[in-house]
Amino acid sequence: MSALILALSAGAVVGLALGALGGGGSVLAVPALIYLLGFTPAAATTASLLIVTATSLTALYAHARAGHVRWWAGAAFAAAGILPAALAGAAAARLPQAALTTAFAVVAALTAVRMLRPAAPGTGTGAGLGVLTGLLGVGGGFLAVPALVTVLAFEMRAAVGTSLLVITVNSLASLVTRSDAAATLDWAVVGPFTGAAILGAWDGKRLAGKVSGSRLQQTFAIALLAVAAFMLVDVLT
Repeated sequence: MSALILALSAGAVVGLALGALGGGGSVLAVPALIYLLGFTPAAATTASLLIVTATSLTALYAHARAGHVRWWAGAAFAAAGILPAALAGAAAARLPQAALTTAFAVVAALTAVRMLRPAAPGTGTGAGLGVLTGLLGVGGGFLAVPALVTVLAFEMRAAVGTSLLVITVNSLASLVTRSDAAATLDWAVVGPFTGAAILGAWDGKRLAGKVSGSRLQQTFAIALLAVAAFMLVDVLT
């Protein structure tokens, strides 16, 4: 299968998850870039940030038009993660590739568990979200959405829409520290991946209105556990 077809297919899945769940899609973007498209872990996390930023902006626009974004609360939540995201983004380039892959697999597994068994988030959710975004190239909607629901009592659609604002801000903050790495990416792959993810985000927004959030989360979490297990086995063997 050609790299273009793989990039388009993977991008569509990532966008679908981001649009439907307000997060989680980026946790699939990194392993897709590594195992399907041959990126190094460092390049994959940088490319993921670009993909997540563009896709989240698109999904944010769709949710904003529907009135599902709480701008002031989202801006305050995002502010806590801007500096951690930038610092972690700068540190990511200095980490061994195996360490990045292992850390990502662990985060993917924890994300899946959190989706299957949601728990109340801690007080440092905003800063922790920034660190994960900067270090591993993930948007962190799996942290933002439950925090907004549990701490701020948002209903689910408002939490999903507002989380996209948080993801966008943190991703941009991390990208500032990775501008040199971004310039060397294979844009013949990243471009189509991003375009398919943007289109998928619109479909995800429509899907969220038709299928229950719990059903979507459970399906996605099971797939994510399988991805995390594969990555850990790959690193350890």
